Amino acid sequence: MSTPTTATIQFLGAAETVTGSMHLVTANGRRVLLDCGLFQGLKELRLRNWREPPFDPKSLDAVVISHAHIDHTGYLPLLVRRGYRGPIYCTPATVELLGVLLPDAAHLQEEEAERANRYGYAKHTPALPLYTGEDAQRALAQLKPLGYGGPFPVVGDITVTYRRAGHILGAATVDLKLGAGPLVVFSGDLGRYDRPILPDPEPVPEADVLLLESTYGDRAHPAGTDEELAKVVRETAQRGGGLLVPAFVVDRTQELLWLLKRLEEEKRIPVLPVYVDSPSAVDVTEIYLRHAEDQDEEMRAEVSDGQRALRTKQCQFCRTVEQSKRLNDITGPVIIVSSSGMATGGRILHHLQHRLPDARTTVLLVGFQSEGTRGRSLQDGAKTLKMFGEQVPVRARVETIHGLSAHADQQETLRWLGGFTRPPGQTYLVHGEPEAARALAQAITARYGWAVNVAQDQQQVTVG
Repeated sequence: MSTPTTATIQFLGAAETVTGSMHLVTANGRRVLLDCGLFQGLKELRLRNWREPPFDPKSLDAVVISHAHIDHTGYLPLLVRRGYRGPIYCTPATVELLGVLLPDAAHLQEEEAERANRYGYAKHTPALPLYTGEDAQRALAQLKPLGYGGPFPVVGDITVTYRRAGHILGAATVDLKLGAGPLVVFSGDLGRYDRPILPDPEPVPEADVLLLESTYGDRAHPAGTDEELAKVVRETAQRGGGLLVPAFVVDRTQELLWLLKRLEEEKRIPVLPVYVDSPSAVDVTEIYLRHAEDQDEEMRAEVSDGQRALRTKQCQFCRTVEQSKRLNDITGPVIIVSSSGMATGGRILHHLQHRLPDARTTVLLVGFQSEGTRGRSLQDGAKTLKMFGEQVPVRARVETIHGLSAHADQQETLRWLGGFTRPPGQTYLVHGEPEAARALAQAITARYGWAVNVAQDQQQVTVG
Protein backbone atom coordinates (compact mmCIF):
# COMPACT_ATOMS: atom_id res chain seq x y z
CA MET A 1 0.00 0.00 0.00
CA SER A 2 1.36 3.42 -1.01
CA THR A 3 2.30 5.90 1.67
CA PRO A 4 0.16 9.07 1.50
CA THR A 5 2.14 11.90 0.02
CA THR A 6 2.49 15.30 1.61
CA ALA A 7 3.66 17.83 -0.91
CA THR A 8 4.73 21.45 -1.03
CA ILE A 9 4.29 24.04 -3.74
CA GLN A 10 6.43 27.17 -3.90
CA PHE A 11 5.39 30.08 -6.12
CA LEU A 12 8.60 31.36 -7.71
CA GLY A 13 7.07 33.49 -10.45
CA ALA A 14 3.72 34.72 -11.79
CA ALA A 15 2.56 35.34 -8.23
CA GLU A 16 1.28 38.89 -7.71
CA THR A 17 2.27 39.52 -11.33
CA VAL A 18 1.49 38.12 -14.80
CA THR A 19 5.00 37.14 -15.81
CA GLY A 20 7.74 34.64 -14.98
CA SER A 21 5.48 31.61 -14.48
CA MET A 22 7.31 29.06 -12.29
CA HIS A 23 5.99 26.81 -9.51
CA LEU A 24 8.11 24.21 -7.69
CA VAL A 25 6.27 21.06 -6.56
CA THR A 26 8.05 18.76 -4.09
CA ALA A 27 6.66 15.34 -3.12
CA ASN A 28 8.37 12.26 -1.64
CA GLY A 29 11.79 13.68 -2.38
CA ARG A 30 10.92 14.38 -6.02
CA ARG A 31 10.98 17.90 -7.43
CA VAL A 32 8.92 18.95 -10.45
CA LEU A 33 8.92 22.46 -11.88
CA LEU A 34 5.63 23.62 -13.40
CA ASP A 35 6.57 26.12 -16.11
CA CYS A 36 9.93 27.85 -16.38
CA GLY A 37 9.17 31.38 -17.49
CA LEU A 38 11.13 34.55 -18.04
CA PHE A 39 10.20 37.74 -16.21
CA GLN A 40 9.18 40.56 -18.54
CA GLY A 41 8.02 44.14 -18.06
CA LEU A 42 9.08 46.16 -15.03
CA LYS A 43 12.83 46.52 -14.54
CA GLU A 44 12.75 45.07 -11.03
CA LEU A 45 11.07 41.97 -12.45
CA ARG A 46 13.49 41.66 -15.39
CA LEU A 47 16.44 41.90 -13.01
CA ARG A 48 15.22 38.70 -11.35
CA ASN A 49 16.16 36.81 -14.53
CA TRP A 50 19.81 37.54 -13.79
CA ARG A 51 19.78 36.21 -10.23
CA GLU A 52 20.60 32.68 -9.20
CA PRO A 53 17.34 30.69 -8.91
CA PRO A 54 16.08 29.95 -5.38
CA PHE A 55 16.72 26.22 -5.95
CA ASP A 56 19.50 24.12 -7.41
CA PRO A 57 18.56 23.28 -11.02
CA LYS A 58 20.50 20.01 -10.68
CA SER A 59 18.08 18.94 -7.94
CA LEU A 60 15.05 18.94 -10.26
CA ASP A 61 13.69 15.63 -11.53
CA ALA A 62 11.37 16.97 -14.25
CA VAL A 63 10.03 20.16 -15.80
CA VAL A 64 6.43 20.27 -17.06
CA ILE A 65 5.47 23.10 -19.42
CA SER A 66 1.91 24.32 -19.97
CA HIS A 67 2.52 26.22 -23.23
CA ALA A 68 5.16 27.93 -25.32
CA HIS A 69 4.90 31.60 -24.38
CA ILE A 70 8.22 33.02 -23.21
CA ASP A 71 6.83 34.08 -19.82
CA HIS A 72 6.22 30.34 -19.28
CA THR A 73 9.31 28.90 -21.01
CA GLY A 74 11.93 31.60 -21.52
CA TYR A 75 14.03 30.63 -18.49
CA LEU A 76 14.64 27.10 -19.82
CA PRO A 77 17.99 27.93 -21.48
CA LEU A 78 19.25 29.40 -18.20
CA LEU A 79 17.99 26.38 -16.26
CA VAL A 80 19.92 24.07 -18.56
CA ARG A 81 23.03 26.27 -18.51
CA ARG A 82 22.94 26.13 -14.72
CA GLY A 83 22.98 22.35 -14.66
CA TYR A 84 19.52 20.89 -15.29
CA ARG A 85 19.84 17.74 -17.43
CA GLY A 86 16.44 16.10 -17.00
CA PRO A 87 13.35 15.91 -19.23
CA ILE A 88 11.27 18.95 -20.19
CA TYR A 89 7.73 17.76 -20.94
CA CYS A 90 5.31 19.60 -23.22
CA THR A 91 2.80 18.93 -26.00
CA PRO A 92 4.01 18.16 -29.55
CA ALA A 93 2.90 21.58 -30.86
CA THR A 94 4.75 23.25 -27.99
CA VAL A 95 7.92 21.37 -28.96
CA GLU A 96 7.67 22.86 -32.46
CA LEU A 97 6.84 26.35 -31.23
CA LEU A 98 9.75 26.36 -28.80
CA GLY A 99 12.01 25.44 -31.70
CA VAL A 100 11.18 28.92 -33.00
CA LEU A 101 10.66 30.93 -29.82
CA LEU A 102 13.67 29.99 -27.69
CA PRO A 103 16.30 30.65 -30.40
CA ASP A 104 14.44 33.85 -31.26
CA ALA A 105 14.48 34.98 -27.62
CA ALA A 106 18.23 34.28 -27.46
CA HIS A 107 18.80 36.14 -30.73
CA LEU A 108 16.92 39.20 -29.48
CA GLN A 109 19.02 39.27 -26.31
CA GLU A 110 22.27 38.85 -28.25
CA GLU A 111 21.18 41.56 -30.68
CA GLU A 112 20.23 43.99 -27.90
CA ALA A 113 23.56 43.42 -26.11
CA GLU A 114 25.47 43.99 -29.35
CA ARG A 115 23.50 47.16 -30.08
CA ALA A 116 24.02 48.49 -26.55
CA ASN A 117 27.77 47.93 -26.88
CA ARG A 118 27.88 49.52 -30.34
CA TYR A 119 25.98 52.68 -29.34
CA GLY A 120 27.35 52.90 -25.81
CA TYR A 121 24.10 52.99 -23.88
CA ALA A 122 24.79 49.88 -21.78
CA LYS A 123 25.11 50.40 -18.03
CA HIS A 124 27.56 47.48 -17.87
CA THR A 125 30.60 47.10 -20.11
CA PRO A 126 30.47 44.95 -22.02
CA ALA A 127 26.71 44.32 -22.17
CA LEU A 128 26.01 40.57 -22.21
CA PRO A 129 22.93 38.63 -23.31
CA LEU A 130 20.99 36.78 -20.64
CA TYR A 131 21.64 33.61 -22.63
CA THR A 132 22.84 32.61 -26.07
CA GLY A 133 21.58 30.65 -29.03
CA GLU A 134 23.73 27.71 -27.92
CA ASP A 135 21.96 27.73 -24.54
CA ALA A 136 18.60 27.67 -26.33
CA GLN A 137 19.64 24.71 -28.49
CA ARG A 138 20.74 22.73 -25.43
CA ALA A 139 17.34 23.32 -23.82
CA LEU A 140 15.54 22.21 -27.00
CA ALA A 141 17.46 18.93 -26.93
CA GLN A 142 15.84 18.07 -23.59
CA LEU A 143 12.21 18.53 -24.74
CA LYS A 144 10.01 15.43 -24.47
CA PRO A 145 6.60 15.55 -26.23
CA LEU A 146 3.49 14.23 -24.47
CA GLY A 147 0.11 14.15 -26.20
CA TYR A 148 -3.25 15.09 -24.75
CA GLY A 149 -4.88 12.51 -22.50
CA GLY A 150 -2.74 10.24 -20.40
CA PRO A 151 -1.78 9.90 -17.62
CA PHE A 152 1.90 9.77 -18.56
CA PRO A 153 4.68 9.04 -16.03
CA VAL A 154 7.16 11.88 -15.55
CA VAL A 155 9.22 10.73 -12.56
CA GLY A 156 8.66 7.90 -10.06
CA ASP A 157 4.91 7.57 -9.46
CA ILE A 158 4.17 11.17 -10.47
CA THR A 159 2.08 11.42 -13.64
CA VAL A 160 0.86 14.15 -15.97
CA THR A 161 -2.35 14.47 -17.97
CA TYR A 162 -2.62 17.25 -20.56
CA ARG A 163 -5.95 18.71 -21.72
CA ARG A 164 -6.49 21.43 -24.33
CA ALA A 165 -6.53 24.89 -22.77
CA GLY A 166 -7.57 26.80 -25.92
CA HIS A 167 -5.08 29.60 -25.24
CA ILE A 168 -2.53 29.13 -28.05
CA LEU A 169 -1.54 26.19 -30.22
CA GLY A 170 -0.39 23.37 -27.94
CA ALA A 171 -1.50 25.08 -24.72
CA ALA A 172 -2.59 22.63 -22.04
CA THR A 173 -3.92 22.44 -18.55
CA VAL A 174 -1.84 20.13 -16.37
CA ASP A 175 -3.08 17.37 -14.07
CA LEU A 176 -0.07 16.50 -11.87
CA LYS A 177 -0.90 13.40 -9.80
CA LEU A 178 1.57 13.03 -6.95
CA GLY A 179 1.48 9.26 -6.54
CA ALA A 180 -0.82 8.37 -3.65
CA GLY A 181 -0.91 12.04 -2.75
CA PRO A 182 -2.91 14.98 -4.02
CA LEU A 183 -3.92 15.79 -7.58
CA VAL A 184 -2.53 19.21 -8.44
CA VAL A 185 -4.20 20.90 -11.41
CA PHE A 186 -2.45 23.84 -13.05
CA SER A 187 -4.57 25.85 -15.47
CA GLY A 188 -1.60 27.34 -17.30
CA ASP A 189 -3.17 30.14 -19.32
CA LEU A 190 -6.83 29.48 -20.06
CA GLY A 191 -8.17 30.38 -23.47
CA ARG A 192 -11.45 31.79 -24.70
CA TYR A 193 -14.67 30.17 -25.84
CA ASP A 194 -15.89 30.38 -29.45
CA ARG A 195 -12.63 31.80 -30.82
CA PRO A 196 -11.34 31.07 -34.32
CA ILE A 197 -8.65 28.49 -35.09
CA LEU A 198 -8.52 26.81 -31.64
CA PRO A 199 -11.00 24.58 -29.76
CA ASP A 200 -12.64 25.67 -26.51
CA PRO A 201 -10.87 24.97 -23.20
CA GLU A 202 -11.55 21.40 -22.09
CA PRO A 203 -13.18 20.95 -18.69
CA VAL A 204 -11.26 19.37 -15.81
CA PRO A 205 -13.38 17.18 -13.53
CA GLU A 206 -11.52 17.39 -10.22
CA ALA A 207 -8.52 18.64 -8.30
CA ASP A 208 -7.27 18.52 -4.75
CA VAL A 209 -5.21 21.63 -5.38
CA LEU A 210 -5.89 24.12 -8.17
CA LEU A 211 -3.41 26.72 -9.42
CA LEU A 212 -5.52 29.09 -11.51
CA GLU A 213 -4.47 32.01 -13.69
CA SER A 214 -6.16 35.36 -13.00
CA THR A 215 -4.83 37.68 -15.73
CA TYR A 216 -8.26 39.14 -16.54
CA GLY A 217 -9.93 38.18 -13.29
CA ASP A 218 -11.38 41.65 -12.78
CA ARG A 219 -12.94 42.31 -16.17
CA ALA A 220 -14.97 41.11 -19.13
CA HIS A 221 -13.71 41.19 -22.70
CA PRO A 222 -15.92 43.44 -24.82
CA ALA A 223 -18.01 42.08 -27.68
CA GLY A 224 -17.83 43.45 -31.21
CA THR A 225 -14.12 42.85 -31.79
CA ASP A 226 -14.62 42.34 -35.55
CA GLU A 227 -16.21 45.75 -36.01
CA GLU A 228 -13.61 47.45 -33.78
CA LEU A 229 -10.85 46.06 -35.97
CA ALA A 230 -12.69 46.96 -39.16
CA LYS A 231 -13.22 50.55 -37.94
CA VAL A 232 -9.53 51.04 -37.11
CA VAL A 233 -8.49 49.66 -40.50
CA ARG A 234 -10.97 51.85 -42.40
CA GLU A 235 -10.10 55.05 -40.54
CA THR A 236 -6.35 54.54 -40.91
CA ALA A 237 -6.74 53.83 -44.63
CA GLN A 238 -8.84 56.98 -45.07
CA ARG A 239 -6.03 59.04 -43.51
CA GLY A 240 -3.55 57.40 -45.86
CA GLY A 241 -1.54 56.10 -42.95
CA GLY A 242 0.12 52.91 -41.85
CA LEU A 243 -1.44 50.59 -39.28
CA LEU A 244 1.25 49.15 -37.00
CA VAL A 245 0.23 46.14 -34.95
CA PRO A 246 2.71 44.90 -32.33
CA ALA A 247 1.57 41.30 -32.14
CA PHE A 248 2.69 38.22 -30.30
CA VAL A 249 4.40 35.78 -32.64
CA VAL A 250 2.20 32.95 -31.41
CA ASP A 251 -1.58 33.08 -31.81
CA ARG A 252 -2.21 36.83 -31.99
CA THR A 253 -0.59 37.15 -35.42
CA GLN A 254 -2.50 34.11 -36.70
CA GLU A 255 -5.83 35.29 -35.28
CA LEU A 256 -5.34 38.73 -36.82
CA LEU A 257 -4.70 37.17 -40.23
CA TRP A 258 -7.82 35.04 -39.85
CA LEU A 259 -9.97 38.06 -38.94
CA LEU A 260 -8.52 40.39 -41.59
CA LYS A 261 -9.14 37.72 -44.24
CA ARG A 262 -12.79 37.44 -43.24
CA LEU A 263 -13.30 41.20 -43.04
CA GLU A 264 -11.93 41.48 -46.57
CA GLU A 265 -14.19 38.69 -47.82
CA GLU A 266 -17.20 40.40 -46.23
CA LYS A 267 -16.11 43.72 -47.81
CA ARG A 268 -16.06 45.42 -44.40
CA ILE A 269 -12.51 46.69 -44.97
CA PRO A 270 -10.60 47.67 -48.10
CA VAL A 271 -8.11 45.19 -49.48
CA LEU A 272 -4.75 46.54 -48.31
CA PRO A 273 -1.17 45.28 -48.43
CA VAL A 274 -0.60 43.26 -45.24
CA TYR A 275 2.98 42.51 -44.21
CA VAL A 276 3.85 40.01 -41.51
CA ASP A 277 7.31 41.26 -40.62
CA SER A 278 8.70 38.57 -38.38
CA PRO A 279 10.55 35.42 -39.46
CA SER A 280 9.36 33.76 -36.25
CA ALA A 281 5.71 34.65 -36.90
CA VAL A 282 6.04 33.22 -40.42
CA ASP A 283 7.43 29.96 -39.01
CA VAL A 284 4.74 29.82 -36.33
CA THR A 285 1.98 30.37 -38.89
CA GLU A 286 3.23 27.32 -40.78
CA ILE A 287 3.23 25.33 -37.52
CA TYR A 288 -0.40 26.37 -36.90
CA LEU A 289 -1.35 24.90 -40.26
CA ARG A 290 0.34 21.57 -39.46
CA HIS A 291 -1.22 20.66 -36.10
CA ALA A 292 -4.73 19.43 -36.77
CA GLU A 293 -5.02 18.10 -33.20
CA ASP A 294 -5.07 21.70 -31.96
CA GLN A 295 -7.42 23.16 -34.60
CA ASP A 296 -11.16 23.67 -34.34
CA GLU A 297 -13.46 22.20 -36.99
CA GLU A 298 -13.63 25.32 -39.19
CA MET A 299 -9.85 25.70 -39.29
CA ARG A 300 -9.34 21.99 -40.05
CA ALA A 301 -11.87 22.18 -42.87
CA GLU A 302 -10.14 25.16 -44.50
CA VAL A 303 -6.69 23.60 -44.21
CA SER A 304 -7.84 20.24 -45.58
CA ASP A 305 -9.50 22.01 -48.53
CA GLY A 306 -6.19 23.66 -49.37
CA GLN A 307 -7.49 27.17 -48.69
CA ARG A 308 -5.22 30.04 -47.67
CA ALA A 309 -6.62 29.93 -44.15
CA LEU A 310 -4.21 32.47 -42.67
CA ARG A 311 -3.53 34.83 -45.61
CA THR A 312 -5.31 37.95 -46.81
CA LYS A 313 -5.44 38.77 -50.55
CA GLN A 314 -2.32 40.95 -50.47
CA CYS A 315 -0.50 39.26 -47.59
CA GLN A 316 3.27 39.05 -47.75
CA PHE A 317 5.61 37.39 -45.26
CA CYS A 318 8.90 39.18 -44.57
CA ARG A 319 11.84 37.07 -43.48
CA THR A 320 14.92 39.07 -44.37
CA VAL A 321 16.19 42.34 -42.90
CA GLU A 322 16.16 43.84 -46.41
CA GLN A 323 12.47 43.01 -46.82
CA SER A 324 11.77 44.62 -43.46
CA LYS A 325 13.69 47.80 -44.29
CA ARG A 326 11.82 48.20 -47.56
CA LEU A 327 8.58 48.65 -45.60
CA ASN A 328 9.86 52.12 -44.60
CA ASP A 329 9.44 53.19 -48.23
CA ILE A 330 5.69 52.46 -48.29
CA THR A 331 3.81 55.76 -48.00
CA GLY A 332 0.18 54.80 -48.57
CA PRO A 333 -2.24 52.73 -46.48
CA VAL A 334 -0.58 49.55 -45.26
CA ILE A 335 -0.91 47.08 -42.39
CA ILE A 336 2.31 45.91 -40.73
CA VAL A 337 2.05 43.14 -38.16
CA SER A 338 5.32 42.62 -36.32
CA SER A 339 6.69 41.39 -33.01
CA SER A 340 7.06 41.78 -30.15
CA GLY A 341 3.52 42.07 -28.81
CA MET A 342 4.44 44.46 -25.99
CA ALA A 343 7.03 46.33 -28.08
CA THR A 344 9.84 45.11 -25.83
CA GLY A 345 12.08 44.17 -28.78
CA GLY A 346 12.08 42.87 -32.31
CA ARG A 347 11.37 44.51 -35.65
CA ILE A 348 8.31 46.41 -34.42
CA LEU A 349 10.69 48.85 -32.71
CA HIS A 350 12.15 49.95 -36.03
CA HIS A 351 8.67 50.51 -37.46
CA LEU A 352 7.62 52.46 -34.37
CA GLN A 353 10.76 54.59 -34.56
CA HIS A 354 10.02 55.35 -38.21
CA ARG A 355 6.23 55.89 -38.03
CA LEU A 356 5.34 57.14 -34.52
CA PRO A 357 6.14 60.77 -35.42
CA ASP A 358 3.61 60.62 -38.31
CA ALA A 359 0.09 61.66 -37.23
CA ARG A 360 -1.44 59.50 -39.98
CA THR A 361 -0.10 56.35 -38.30
CA THR A 362 -2.20 54.18 -36.03
CA VAL A 363 -0.62 51.83 -33.48
CA LEU A 364 -3.08 49.08 -32.62
CA LEU A 365 -2.46 47.20 -29.36
CA VAL A 366 -4.15 43.81 -29.43
CA GLY A 367 -2.88 42.04 -26.31
CA PHE A 368 -2.11 42.45 -22.64
CA GLN A 369 0.53 45.12 -22.03
CA SER A 370 2.54 44.46 -18.86
CA GLU A 371 3.69 47.28 -16.64
CA GLY A 372 7.08 48.61 -17.68
CA THR A 373 6.76 47.72 -21.38
CA ARG A 374 6.72 50.20 -24.27
CA GLY A 375 3.29 48.89 -25.21
CA ARG A 376 1.96 49.83 -21.79
CA SER A 377 3.56 53.28 -22.09
CA LEU A 378 1.79 53.83 -25.42
CA GLN A 379 -1.47 52.56 -23.96
CA ASP A 380 -1.10 54.99 -21.04
CA GLY A 381 -0.66 57.98 -23.37
CA ALA A 382 3.11 58.48 -23.48
CA LYS A 383 4.15 61.51 -25.55
CA THR A 384 7.58 60.06 -26.27
CA LEU A 385 8.97 56.54 -26.35
CA LYS A 386 12.58 55.59 -25.69
CA MET A 387 14.07 53.34 -28.34
CA PHE A 388 17.68 52.71 -29.33
CA GLY A 389 18.90 55.29 -26.82
CA GLU A 390 16.72 58.14 -28.08
CA GLN A 391 13.30 59.62 -27.30
CA VAL A 392 10.89 59.24 -30.24
CA PRO A 393 7.89 61.62 -30.33
CA VAL A 394 4.47 59.92 -30.36
CA ARG A 395 2.16 61.72 -32.78
CA ALA A 396 0.45 58.55 -34.00
CA ARG A 397 -2.97 57.49 -32.80
CA VAL A 398 -2.89 54.63 -30.32
CA GLU A 399 -5.85 52.26 -30.21
CA THR A 400 -6.46 49.17 -28.09
CA ILE A 401 -8.70 46.22 -28.84
CA HIS A 402 -9.16 44.15 -25.68
CA GLY A 403 -11.43 41.52 -27.23
CA LEU A 404 -8.58 39.82 -29.07
CA SER A 405 -7.03 38.59 -25.85
CA ALA A 406 -6.18 34.90 -25.77
CA HIS A 407 -6.83 34.84 -21.99
CA ALA A 408 -10.18 33.94 -20.49
CA ASP A 409 -11.93 36.84 -18.79
CA GLN A 410 -13.69 36.59 -15.45
CA GLN A 411 -16.91 35.04 -16.77
CA GLU A 412 -15.07 32.60 -19.03
CA THR A 413 -12.89 31.50 -16.12
CA LEU A 414 -15.99 30.95 -13.99
CA ARG A 415 -17.53 28.96 -16.85
CA TRP A 416 -14.45 26.70 -16.97
CA LEU A 417 -14.56 26.20 -13.20
CA GLY A 418 -18.15 25.01 -13.60
CA GLY A 419 -16.75 21.83 -15.15
CA PHE A 420 -15.41 20.61 -11.80
CA THR A 421 -17.54 17.85 -10.25
CA ARG A 422 -16.36 18.77 -6.75
CA PRO A 423 -14.66 21.84 -5.30
CA PRO A 424 -10.86 21.73 -5.12
CA GLY A 425 -9.62 21.39 -1.57
CA GLN A 426 -7.28 24.36 -2.08
CA THR A 427 -7.28 27.00 -4.80
CA TYR A 428 -4.45 29.46 -5.38
CA LEU A 429 -4.65 32.29 -7.89
CA VAL A 430 -1.50 32.92 -9.91
CA HIS A 431 -0.56 34.85 -13.07
CA GLY A 432 -2.45 38.01 -12.23
CA GLU A 433 -1.82 41.49 -10.92
CA PRO A 434 -3.11 41.91 -7.34
CA GLU A 435 -6.39 43.69 -8.16
CA ALA A 436 -7.33 41.17 -10.82
CA ALA A 437 -6.54 38.22 -8.55
CA ARG A 438 -8.53 39.63 -5.64
CA ALA A 439 -11.53 40.32 -7.86
CA LEU A 440 -11.48 36.78 -9.27
CA ALA A 441 -11.18 35.31 -5.77
CA GLN A 442 -14.29 37.21 -4.71
CA ALA A 443 -16.17 36.13 -7.85
CA ILE A 444 -15.31 32.44 -7.33
CA THR A 445 -16.38 32.55 -3.70
CA ALA A 446 -19.62 34.31 -4.60
CA ARG A 447 -20.47 31.90 -7.44
CA TYR A 448 -19.27 28.57 -6.04
CA GLY A 449 -18.55 29.11 -2.35
CA TRP A 450 -14.95 27.90 -2.70
CA ALA A 451 -12.18 29.03 -0.40
CA VAL A 452 -9.66 30.85 -2.60
CA ASN A 453 -6.20 32.22 -1.83
CA VAL A 454 -4.13 34.67 -3.84
CA ALA A 455 -0.64 33.18 -4.17
CA GLN A 456 2.14 35.36 -2.77
CA ASP A 457 5.54 35.67 -4.39
CA GLN A 458 8.01 33.12 -2.96
CA GLN A 459 5.30 31.65 -0.72
CA GLN A 460 5.53 27.92 0.04
CA VAL A 461 2.36 26.01 0.87
CA THR A 462 1.81 22.47 2.09
CA VAL A 463 -0.80 20.43 0.22
CA GLY A 464 -2.23 16.97 0.65
